[in-house]
Amino acid sequence: MDIQSTLSTLGDQPAAGRCEHPACAAAGIYRAPKAHHQLNDYYWFCLDHVREYNKNWNFCAGLDAKTIEREIRNDTVWRRPTWPLNGNSRRSNLGAWFEDDLEILEDIIDNSDSTHAKQSKQFVHDEPEAAQAMRAMNLVAPLTLTALKSRYKDLVKRLHPDTNNGDKNAEDKLKSINEAYATLKKFVTR
Repeated sequence: MDIQSTLSTLGDQPAAGRCEHPACAAAGIYRAPKAHHQLNDYYWFCLDHVREYNKNWNFCAGLDAKTIEREIRNDTVWRRPTWPLNGNSRRSNLGAWFEDDLEILEDIIDNSDSTHAKQSKQFVHDEPEAAQAMRAMNLVAPLTLTALKSRYKDLVKRLHPDTNNGDKNAEDKLKSINEAYATLKKFVTR
């Protein structure tokens, strides 16, 4: 199948197959959309006139700023529905549907020995850096890796910017929680 027959099946090409530009007798084998709201209705032009038409084409002509922003937003998410990740959404807690309570996957991910071995490794803070990190995460001794991870997950879910509408205080608190978690993880896994 050649290109001309393929193009003719894609739209309503004029019966004569001539360019739709006034006073042009060339073959109209190139299609161009008629308007932004008629993307499946086409004009058929010759190569020179389709180039001219495309140079002057403005998808946003006649649209107000709000409509243009909506079009851009829809295109950035491939015109798929989206939901906000804040507390008002029924999908706000994406991690809530999956909890590894038995810690089956944690052993695979962490490449550690077993849950029992992790729980037996308890940490009592005796260094100032660790004590400060425990206060930041509101934890008490003795501390296990499992308890540390659980508390960290809870705090991240609560303080994440997507669930707090970009609250700067929550972001700052989350940064300090991340630092505290990294510090405590070093001490607990020794």
